[in-house]
Amino acid sequence: MIPASSLTAPILVTGVSGFVGAAVARALAAEGHHVRGLVRASSPRGNLVDFPGTLVEGDLRDPAAVARAIAGVAAVFHVAADYRLWARDPEEIVANNRDTTRIVMRAALDAGVRRIVYTSSVATILPDPAGAADESRPATEATVVGAYKRSKVVAERLVEAMIRDEGLPAIIVHPSTPIGPGDVKPTPTGRIIVEAANGRIPAFVDSGLNLVHVDDVARGHLLAMAEGRIGGHYILGGQDVTLADMLATVARAVGRKPPTIGLPRGPLFPLAWVSEQIARVTGKEPMLTRDALRMARHAMYYSSAKAERELGYRARPHEAAVADAVAWFRAAGMIG
Repeated sequence: MIPASSLTAPILVTGVSGFVGAAVARALAAEGHHVRGLVRASSPRGNLVDFPGTLVEGDLRDPAAVARAIAGVAAVFHVAADYRLWARDPEEIVANNRDTTRIVMRAALDAGVRRIVYTSSVATILPDPAGAADESRPATEATVVGAYKRSKVVAERLVEAMIRDEGLPAIIVHPSTPIGPGDVKPTPTGRIIVEAANGRIPAFVDSGLNLVHVDDVARGHLLAMAEGRIGGHYILGGQDVTLADMLATVARAVGRKPPTIGLPRGPLFPLAWVSEQIARVTGKEPMLTRDALRMARHAMYYSSAKAERELGYRARPHEAAVADAVAWFRAAGMIG
């Protein structure tokens, strides 16, 4: 094991303009590390104001740029991902996450990086009808819904193969559904919080998810670097919450009445189809998709017991995460 305190060379974080990557960079800097962030020239700068380290411009699809960014670092956190649940060409999402992961892992292996934390997702773990799923339920390309989940399965299997066959010193972490400060895009879950806080979600379907504060996820990444087992998988989650309870928590945070109308999924599929057709014209991600409705068939509940046991991971209550998310969205002008 390599304790975090022993890593004196720079630590590279990809995806630092994004939600989780920015949080990981902040957490590393708070522990006194020299952070190097790899970012595209065209990336949004909202999370890069007062970046706590050095920014290096480069495209993850460019092996030479990635190799330059990795040169001389002690560790790599590959957090960047194409996190879209919809695209005009779904295969673009798969290609982006597969190819950029291969390029980063190859560059890190060639450079002799001592420690790599790869950010996967609970999307690669099958929900458990009996309760909270754990790391023992890996998904396959055939058992997941949607291009994003498939892309994460493909990328994760690539990392596993490099660990097994080439000695890649990587640990794999699986964030559940992060919420909190810095969700500049926002993420699909962040969009739900914003819409609910503004009173634009009057009803809900019967589903559930695992909510976790983004700063707890970031802390889990550092714990994985320090304590994780090479080749190990660790879910970084928080609390299992029904969608109705999540919306009620948001409502309480902004002083609104929570929605009380439950809707069946079936009649919503035509609406989702129309929403997707409009998105094909506008290029803007639809609020409702058929894949999202298919995923909502199962409550996406997950257990972080392994990370708690092996890494010392802990997460705060989901109400605190929602409160911080609402406060940040309000300060950013997204909530009226």
